[in-house]
Amino acid sequence: MSAPVRSGSPAFWPALALAFALLALVAAGCECAPERVHPCLGQVPARSAAIPADVVKGTPASDFFPPLLRSAEFEDPVPWASPVNTAGAEDSPFFSPDGSRFVFVFVPDVRVPVDKQMQDCTVGLWQTVRQGDGWSEPARLLLSDDLALDGCPVIHGDTLWFCSVRAGNYREVDAYLATRQGDGWADWRNAGEQLNRERQIGEWHLSADGNTLYFGAERGGGFGGLDLYAMLRSGDGWGEPVNLGATVNDAGDQAMPCLSADGSELWFNSNSKLGSTGPATWRSQLQLDGSWGAAEEIVSNFAGEPNLDPDGNLYFVHHYMTDPAAGPIQIVEADIYLAKRR
Repeated sequence: MSAPVRSGSPAFWPALALAFALLALVAAGCECAPERVHPCLGQVPARSAAIPADVVKGTPASDFFPPLLRSAEFEDPVPWASPVNTAGAEDSPFFSPDGSRFVFVFVPDVRVPVDKQMQDCTVGLWQTVRQGDGWSEPARLLLSDDLALDGCPVIHGDTLWFCSVRAGNYREVDAYLATRQGDGWADWRNAGEQLNRERQIGEWHLSADGNTLYFGAERGGGFGGLDLYAMLRSGDGWGEPVNLGATVNDAGDQAMPCLSADGSELWFNSNSKLGSTGPATWRSQLQLDGSWGAAEEIVSNFAGEPNLDPDGNLYFVHHYMTDPAAGPIQIVEADIYLAKRR
């Protein structure tokens, strides 16, 4: 979920739709005063209650484009066996570095226009917490004082980074921060003019030490489309973005980066180059000279937004699509998939 994502992308939060959502928010004339209480507070139903009866759960047996593994390092991907996946759409997965929390986006019905989704108290960020060998029932995260549409979560220490469509932004979709408070998050605030207006960062990830920010953007002098960049922390801000180079970027789109905990692997989205349909999940490995090696396509067929748990297992979003023989394909729903590292 980010401003630079192109409207032609099957990602759940294309920029054009988010722009429409922002217009709807402004048109509604909301006043986001600090003393306001979110209208959904105490009004969030169970996710299952928000999913229409005619929404059919996608399964591997009914999947027209099942994820295709291209690497012997991982086991075949399967839907994650946890309380996260439903007949609605789960997207934007992220593990906290210690593996104790998992945050994601939920939308009950992908057929509903985005400007209508933001009126639904179940649409947005949800969090599940590890309990022994399992996970708690996910709970909704309300990170504003009024209507907003939140996504692309990244947890670093006691800070939750997320992107949001809401009144008062510098652009359609801005980066925001929130601070951990018990099992929840509070003190949400805009990440600032440098990141949102000057740098126009897309979806991002932070290195383990918090000193390097990786992000996707379309900037002058790139390879074409969205490229991946890195920039170092500098005082209270960030230094100049550096393009990650031709081993990672090409004339297509590279976006939604995820860095492994030890910094040796950079995961991201790009279109398949091995004949599969839709986006694929890619990986580049850090070389001895500090450069990034040639990127490899790891999972194909509508497999994107990669994330790793502390053990290095791969999680990604898989979109179920309509029957290609019935006409132009469309998103039916989305689940979080897991490919365990061997």
